[in-house]
Amino acid sequence: MTSDDHSPLPDDDQATVTVPGVPADPEALAAAAAAMRLVELVREIEKHVADLGWDQNPRIFALARTSELVALEPALASALGEAAADPTSLTPIEQDHLDHSKPLDEVLATTAWPDEVQGAALVLERVMLPPSAEDSLPDDQAGLASVVAEHPERQDVRMAVVVTRGGGRMCALRLRSHDADDQVLVGEQLVPRLADALLATFR
Repeated sequence: MTSDDHSPLPDDDQATVTVPGVPADPEALAAAAAAMRLVELVREIEKHVADLGWDQNPRIFALARTSELVALEPALASALGEAAADPTSLTPIEQDHLDHSKPLDEVLATTAWPDEVQGAALVLERVMLPPSAEDSLPDDQAGLASVVAEHPERQDVRMAVVVTRGGGRMCALRLRSHDADDQVLVGEQLVPRLADALLATFR
């Protein structure tokens, strides 16, 4: 029996070769690429805030298409590099009108964005306690604040959330006790309620 290297393969062997774990269809590839862009964006925003230290007020950013910003301000092109020509790139623009005198949920409930804003990002710090501490917490706000501030197992955490008008989301978490860029956690569902509240500002 001989083999001819130039003979065509049987129909059963003419299958598309796929790599395990890598989506093959265009829509899945586009979704994966969009998720990676949000990962990069939330890391960039969290790192920007982290460089300024802890104990900051909440900060909110509008996300604009980079190409549209360059069209309005061509001088930005050199500073933005390859992103200037990327139609999918988003640039964060910090908003300075966040009212820190009101609870954040009230502020978000009254926040709306113009059509040209493609998404938003929110960065804030919170104190987390272990689940074992919940039963011993007082009901009054003053007493709660005091207990939380003095609790030996408290964890200061910075949360960064990015959402897009189309429903995309990504979150980042940095613990003060592990304050290093390579220790930042990133995922879509790390702080789902905060992401939902920010996404609601586009509805």
